[in-house]
Amino acid sequence: MTRILFITSNRLGDAVLSTGLLARLLDDYPGARVTVVCGPVPAGLFQGIPGLERVIELPKRKHSLHWWDMWRQCVGHFWDVVVDLRNAPLSYALLAKRQIHLGRAGKLDAHRVRALGSLLGLQDNPPPPTLWTLPEHESQAAQLMPDGAPILALGPTANWMGKTWPADRFAQLAVRLTGEGGILPGARIAVIAHSSERAMAEPVLKALPADRVIDLVGDTPLLSVYACLKRAALYIGNDSGLMHMAAASGTPTLGLFGPSREVHYAPWGKKCRAVRGDKSYDEVFPEDYDWRAVQCLMMDLSVDQAEAAARKLWNEVS
Repeated sequence: MTRILFITSNRLGDAVLSTGLLARLLDDYPGARVTVVCGPVPAGLFQGIPGLERVIELPKRKHSLHWWDMWRQCVGHFWDVVVDLRNAPLSYALLAKRQIHLGRAGKLDAHRVRALGSLLGLQDNPPPPTLWTLPEHESQAAQLMPDGAPILALGPTANWMGKTWPADRFAQLAVRLTGEGGILPGARIAVIAHSSERAMAEPVLKALPADRVIDLVGDTPLLSVYACLKRAALYIGNDSGLMHMAAASGTPTLGLFGPSREVHYAPWGKKCRAVRGDKSYDEVFPEDYDWRAVQCLMMDLSVDQAEAAARKLWNEVS
């Protein structure tokens, strides 16, 4: 029996982007058993992996003691493949036929998917992010987003306020795109966020037509959220893990960028695009910017610019 140990990110977005590498290994090793090591936030992404043995949640601890936790839980096995995308020294101490480490690939000036693909010599044609659901996730999604009018899905939150487009602009954009003359006239509008982000999402919910809103702000399992994203006609959101999940779902996805580099983190896929305002990444940050400050750095991206990008994407992929 082939056994794969896959050590991936604490962050949701990076974990999603790493799944293409795992999918390729599953193709290369049919019937393999998989153990995933990751942070608590993205752990739910991996519950549907074919051949899953275990997901080891690894909260960070002082003095890197979490890596000792990982080693103690994995050292008793012989692994056919160890993939370490965190450059943890202790992973080298695990017995394995094949070791794959992120190394310098993590610093390549390329999209993250290409950088990861380079670990298998596939940077020119990297495996795309792939997520696997179970029947219960698809069933829950069908209840949360039942069949009917098309759905515009919005991701108005992010892990940092600087990357968060203003709520009123999200609402204006959604009304334009789903109104008369829009690309999705009469569409329902799903607002998706975690329960901890309710305060960020609430202004968007309140500004939208109540009879067409689907409130998906809560603690829905990640793979059920992913199944919901597959049911949407179009997704628009900030640079976030949710954006990468939408892209992986195959739904046309528009990522809104400001203080992050789309060359590295644009949504990946033929039906995906990124848009920013008039300022480049290097121009977005004011001189002597205080990273502790809570302020939006996406004010130069107008509703008109976002609407034009959404229409262009829709016309190209629909």
